[in-house]
Amino acid sequence: MGLDNVAVQWPRTGRFYEPVAPAAFVDFADLADGPDVAAPTAALAGHIAKTGTVRATAYTELVDLLLGLDGVLYATEAAAEDEDPVIDPDGCAWIAGGLERFVEGHAGYGESVTFDTVAAVLRAALTGGRLADAQLRWLDGRLDALRDESGGAPQWSFTRTELAVLARFYRRCAVRGFAVYADF
Repeated sequence: MGLDNVAVQWPRTGRFYEPVAPAAFVDFADLADGPDVAAPTAALAGHIAKTGTVRATAYTELVDLLLGLDGVLYATEAAAEDEDPVIDPDGCAWIAGGLERFVEGHAGYGESVTFDTVAAVLRAALTGGRLADAQLRWLDGRLDALRDESGGAPQWSFTRTELAVLARFYRRCAVRGFAVYADF
């Protein structure tokens, strides 16, 4: 089935989280329209507009790499602390900010987001920083860990606009005070 990130009301009242009505995301349908919209972007935007949910499985490795943690979209930190796999509005803002910075940084590499372009963007962001050598070694370790047994890179195939829509989902949740429930 996979992982879904469902927009929910924050804070929880009662025993369960109340899902946010899809009407709060209906304008995402506009992002899916147009002749120049890539199919993955249209599919993601359309799904969010109809359900208020992101099918997050495909994005987990990328988001973990970009944000430097494991299980971000699974809300594993929240699960250990609160027994509920929920990303609060501040966490949504953090995720959105990381994705937004990445999308902006990727502009010079084109529309297609691959493992190699992700590595290039991250290396460029770390180079020249205070602890650049240590951070670049950390990045190389993370990148190596994502490779398969034969050294092959993950076959990521995203578009910048698709990731911009993903960022917009988390930004919307943060701005409107929604949380995101990790349903798997």
